[in-house]
Amino acid sequence: MGLPVLPVTRHRGVARLFALATETRGEASTVTVRWFGPASLSMRLTHALFAATVRPSLNVAVALANLLHVPKPLLAIGTRLEWAARLIPTPLGTHRRGVEFERFRAEWVWHALCPDPGTHDSVIVWFHGGAFVSCGLNTHRRLVAKIARSAEAPVLNVAYRQLPRAHLIDAVEDGLTAYRHLLDRGFAPERILLAGDSTGAGLAFAVALTSRDVGLPVPGGGIIALSPWADYDSGARLAHLNNGRDPALSAQALAVPVRWGFAPDGAVDPRWSPVNHDFTTLPPVLIQVGSTEVLLADVEQLARRCDEAHVQCTVQIWDRCVHVFPACSDVLPEARYAIGAIGAFAQRALRPAPPEEAELGELSAAP
Repeated sequence: MGLPVLPVTRHRGVARLFALATETRGEASTVTVRWFGPASLSMRLTHALFAATVRPSLNVAVALANLLHVPKPLLAIGTRLEWAARLIPTPLGTHRRGVEFERFRAEWVWHALCPDPGTHDSVIVWFHGGAFVSCGLNTHRRLVAKIARSAEAPVLNVAYRQLPRAHLIDAVEDGLTAYRHLLDRGFAPERILLAGDSTGAGLAFAVALTSRDVGLPVPGGGIIALSPWADYDSGARLAHLNNGRDPALSAQALAVPVRWGFAPDGAVDPRWSPVNHDFTTLPPVLIQVGSTEVLLADVEQLARRCDEAHVQCTVQIWDRCVHVFPACSDVLPEARYAIGAIGAFAQRALRPAPPEEAELGELSAAP
């Protein structure tokens, strides 16, 4: 996977991110944008398949949700998905152990080659995606296990509360509870890395910001965000070029759980969205996103917030990669490279190497 010069005329959807990284304001930008492409044949086929099946199916579910005024079709899909995901096998050598909290569940996931979480000094906290209506420990266990092996660190996979039984604020509270639990167990804040995909990626930012605002030490190990959903107002996504190019999601689809579960009166509190906060004191950030994703609108805002707060942020844009594509590492070469990049970032963040060895461009495919 090379890093060719971006042909902006072909990829207008990502041009603003590259412009941000090259802006001159009398000081260097803290945002680095890297392009990975061209897409492999398997990724191109996957992109086309998603555009022909996933996007139309989700559009129908959204239409039904709007017609019924209750997103029962979306909730039904989410419930069945987590139940069926119990059958997904974990990679060889994976260990796991459940953790029960008062209001939610979590589980430790680690590889046999790594120390038990009880003896390891570093940890990744993972928040799964699912638009606050679906997914959980089962759907994300295989992805989390691969990241744990690549990062050589245990992962605490958090099944935070979701709609219809809980609000976004409750999900953030659960994430903060998990973080406090790790601090109480003796993990140093600089050895704790927050990570997630889609909804969970936005939660990772929200938990980091909330920890700072309530007086806790900020998790200093970093933030990893895969296809992050971090703006709960759909305005920027509706206006983004990728709203018509994403093979899976749309701004209209993401608006459904917000309108039904968080803001039935249409008033979205801007404080809910991480993109509306000052990122001062946040740790280094790694973001991975596909070039045609509608959530590129959120990535642009996150990157700008990092730049304004002088937070180191690396944005990896992968040509035509689908939503949360690292979850497809069994079949897609880009996903394997992406997990390798995640592991490399986590290892450097949790166990800093001498400066001459800390070159993010040295990526290796995950096993």
